[in-house]
Amino acid sequence: MRLLTKGWLPYTLSWEFEVVESRYPYGFTIVASGDFDGVGVWTFAQNSPSVDVTYDWRIRAEKPILRTLSFLLKPVFAANHRWAMARGEESLVLELSRRRATSEAARARNSYR
Repeated sequence: MRLLTKGWLPYTLSWEFEVVESRYPYGFTIVASGDFDGVGVWTFAQNSPSVDVTYDWRIRAEKPILRTLSFLLKPVFAANHRWAMARGEESLVLELSRRRATSEAARARNSYR
């Protein structure tokens, strides 16, 4: 999967990942490359009616601006990351609501805007 990700800071991250191990239905492992380099391990555990999801994301930033300025701008990069993850969570909630909709009208209410 190839991705181009962006926060509110004026740069983008170009990276890709490949699923290298499946432990269906308990999780999977990805390897990332590009502006990120490393491994992510997803683990799913049933907890009554819910599922606990753990993501262990061990990466290095390879984009020169991140490597060069991280010592100085780490709080700004962290705020940008939190902002981007919040947008991703909003999109995921919408997608799950759309998939669980029981009618076309409900599905349309939960569409991306």
